[in-house]
Amino acid sequence: MNKVLMSGNHIIGEAAIRAGCRFYAGYPITPQNELTEYMAENMRNVTGGIFIQSESEIAAINMIAGSSAAGLRVMTSSSSPGISLKQEGISSMAACELPGVIVNIMRGGPGLGNIRPSQGDYFQATRGGGHGDYRTIVLAPASCQELADLTMEGFDLADKYRNPVMILADGMMGQMMEPVIFKKPKPRVYNEKFMLRGAGSGKSKFIHGLILDPIDMEEHNWKLARKYAVISKNETHYEEYKIDDAQMVLVAYGTAARIAKGAIKRLRSHGMQVGLFRPITLWPFPELQLRDLSSKIKQFLVFEMSTGQMLDDVRLALQGYADIQFHGRPGGAVPTPSELANVIAKHYKKND
Repeated sequence: MNKVLMSGNHIIGEAAIRAGCRFYAGYPITPQNELTEYMAENMRNVTGGIFIQSESEIAAINMIAGSSAAGLRVMTSSSSPGISLKQEGISSMAACELPGVIVNIMRGGPGLGNIRPSQGDYFQATRGGGHGDYRTIVLAPASCQELADLTMEGFDLADKYRNPVMILADGMMGQMMEPVIFKKPKPRVYNEKFMLRGAGSGKSKFIHGLILDPIDMEEHNWKLARKYAVISKNETHYEEYKIDDAQMVLVAYGTAARIAKGAIKRLRSHGMQVGLFRPITLWPFPELQLRDLSSKIKQFLVFEMSTGQMLDDVRLALQGYADIQFHGRPGGAVPTPSELANVIAKHYKKND
């Protein structure tokens, strides 16, 4: 397998096509336009590939819902305000158990905000920004290689659990270029009985998006809840970096984790024993694995490119067993490893 140099947005598109995505619908918005552009150029070269530039973000999410119901592997992408518009459709896909991949290349907000990288959509992604009792599997890559790997894995997880999967990256990751190796995708495993292919000689199939009977609705929600419990048990992923001898641990994901690694290298060269805990699945969040660390580590610093959203999950995980500090830069400002190292050093020395 050869390495190729590509930008993050193009990597997601290429990984999706190699994973078997055959229907893409999207609407332009910065800083993910290169992904839509890539799909427009390359889906036509794939047998059965369909690209649609929809009239709106709302149209795009409902187009992929329909194509997913027909049995295709589907994807849509957008950036923060556009994902907000897709939320009702994402809720409907979860309710109807329709697999699909949704890419959010985050920008500064709230509102229209700006087009700089941010991590302000954590709540929206992990809490299910739409209505009702549902969950979306959320994958948080921290490198271009992970953009490729997790995009492919996202399609497999979506099929396995018949559930929407979100790739949560940001404007920096979408624009950066790194060498990447595209791994061989796994063969698709998805039962034909879930695909609406016409009645044929059998009974007609239906997908119910409206359940009026309250008892039936309750049972459907409990069915979904049982599925989410299985996902939480089996699909929690994380990385530990220089944890073994750490006296303080940073918790960060995505671009923030890249910056954190640079800061940790600087601090370690000055004798400070700092490590990193990086959630790769933001939902399900690696709660138990983080809690286990509190038995030997009492100093944690949460670092996000927001005013503090993952911070809530860290607090829930640690449950008061450790001291938790926070550092954030919201609004699209990207801190440097040097800046972060200075912040960590102040907390580390204070608690030494």
